[in-house]
Amino acid sequence: MSEPMRTSTRDLDDLRERLSAWLGRRVSRVTRPSANGMSSETLFFTVDGTRCVARLAPTEEAVPIFPSYDLGVQFEVMRLARERAGVLAPKALWFEPSPEPLGSPFFVMEREEGRVPSDVPPYTFEGWLLEAAPADRRLLQDRTVAIAAGLHGAPYTAAELDGLGAAGLRAHVDGQRAYYEWMRGDMRIPLLERAFDWLEAHWPDDPGPNVLTWGDARIGNVMYRDFTPVAVLDWEMAAVGPRELDLAWMIFLHRFFQDLAEVFALPGLPGFMRRDEVCATYRELSGHTPRDMDFHETYAALRHGIVMARVWQRRIHFGEQPMPDDPDDLVLHRALLERMLS
Repeated sequence: MSEPMRTSTRDLDDLRERLSAWLGRRVSRVTRPSANGMSSETLFFTVDGTRCVARLAPTEEAVPIFPSYDLGVQFEVMRLARERAGVLAPKALWFEPSPEPLGSPFFVMEREEGRVPSDVPPYTFEGWLLEAAPADRRLLQDRTVAIAAGLHGAPYTAAELDGLGAAGLRAHVDGQRAYYEWMRGDMRIPLLERAFDWLEAHWPDDPGPNVLTWGDARIGNVMYRDFTPVAVLDWEMAAVGPRELDLAWMIFLHRFFQDLAEVFALPGLPGFMRRDEVCATYRELSGHTPRDMDFHETYAALRHGIVMARVWQRRIHFGEQPMPDDPDDLVLHRALLERMLS
């Protein structure tokens, strides 16, 4: 987990020249972030004194994480979240649907200043959040849960959410199964297929009402100042479905990083993002009592397993690691998911 993963094959100087031509203004030196972000390509630059971030759909040679990238929908969801729910999604500036200017569609948003809990190395290994006082971590936790509560409770029209596809838990799981089939190619991953079977055997009697969900709801996609969110990032997994999709993802992703810390005999943050505390805070803020959390957390582990298997496929493609003998080892949290299923 300490080595950076390759996320792009594009030349930064060439991208700077293309951005300058597209904007008709001089763009500063283009850079990439040093941590976080494995799906869309992210670029930092400045134009006319405004600090900007560009998100580009990945090229095929970069071995994309997802089969498709609708940046136009992401751009619109960010606008809706900001204007309707008061969620601090970055201010969306421009969207370019054509691949001509930079080689793939992209959008540009304003860049905020703050700190993001690191994925590589994990924030449970080292860094500012690990070193923070317990009261400050709890403040960060509660304010992050409040992002989901605010997003879920805001009013949207059906037309505004049409671009996100079919609504509901069944449609969401069917979409993940299609994603798995695309990701695996000619190779089966038995552990992930067992997890799909487990979901069917434990399907909720009433999945609950559908809301706009963030999709990649986790602290690694939030920028903080003084433990307060100032930017809510990465909306490519947004969907219309039960509130618990976001809550379980938020809880499980910390469990994933905590499990990694324990594998390396590190203390990590065992008292952080606990399910009972996250759900209690959400209930206080929204009036909704989270339900079927065993189901949703297992589903989050399955979803993350598909993503991580694709990430490791990318690493194998670029010669960063060999193909394992057992396909289940493509799931980085294999042992954790096996425990959850049993």
